[in-house]
Amino acid sequence: MSALLKPPAVAPGASIGVVAPASSAKPERTERGLAELAALGFAPHLAANALRRGPLYFAGTPAERLADLHTALADPATSAVMALRGGYGSNFLLDGLDLAAIAAHPKPFFAYSDLTGVQLHLLDQLGLPAFHGPMLAADFYREDGVDLPSFQAALAGEPYTVGPAEGLRVLKRASAQNSVRGTLYGGCLSILTALVGTPWEPATEGKLLFLEDVGAKPYQIDRMLWQLRAAGKLAGVVGIVFGEMLDCVSPGAAPDLLDRAILNALDGLDLPIAIGLRSGHVSRRNVTLTFGVAARLAFGSEPALAFLEPALQTG
Repeated sequence: MSALLKPPAVAPGASIGVVAPASSAKPERTERGLAELAALGFAPHLAANALRRGPLYFAGTPAERLADLHTALADPATSAVMALRGGYGSNFLLDGLDLAAIAAHPKPFFAYSDLTGVQLHLLDQLGLPAFHGPMLAADFYREDGVDLPSFQAALAGEPYTVGPAEGLRVLKRASAQNSVRGTLYGGCLSILTALVGTPWEPATEGKLLFLEDVGAKPYQIDRMLWQLRAAGKLAGVVGIVFGEMLDCVSPGAAPDLLDRAILNALDGLDLPIAIGLRSGHVSRRNVTLTFGVAARLAFGSEPALAFLEPALQTG
């Protein structure tokens, strides 16, 4: 991973460009999301093709979606960029990303889910921190859809800590230490595994990993972790934090089946494991995480994930 390319902090009232690099969103969700961002004091504006519907399940052609993303990221009047939603399709943009143009005007890009590949590619190649956080028509349209303290702290370039109030709980303690420190990295587990063996393979090795997904059965989570482990992608990992894992259940199975499946898949790795952190696909209050910065996972009287440096420049 390149040295961090920290964009400027985002001031209140700043312009936020909204793009749809993957799938289209329902118009009413988009309208409510725009209104909520405006109510927070920001000035959101839609990219030219953000409301496109089609072809298929995409929000426009790959060329249209890529042009919107480039325009938003390069616009000097735009302080941050936010995806409309995930869905599917941003993988078709990976080989067309103009890294030099994006590096010339670095800014935070808020997204998760299908956008994991784009975010991590920009982090790996440019050192641009990835903001794994709420999206306009996936979270901001919902009442209580966004964890505002973490969102606002991330935008301001302020270090912050999340813990049990954000869903975090201990799944396994390491044998010899109560805390680990490393570069936080990760995203949607199914996207990470899909990228293995491609030119955009994620650089998970040696990191403090955050992994989350939605609607995957415990055996599917087990299989994806097996794939990452067999591919060497868990080599040197210092700890793992799992997300809320929304709807990752098997009908009629014991409620702790997912916990046991994760522990089975990671058996033999002496590292701390936490679970439940509401970031990405969540039931409520989506927490913003910043990938690429130093963080500490501590298991004291209660678990805590602390960001040890800001992802943005201040002052």
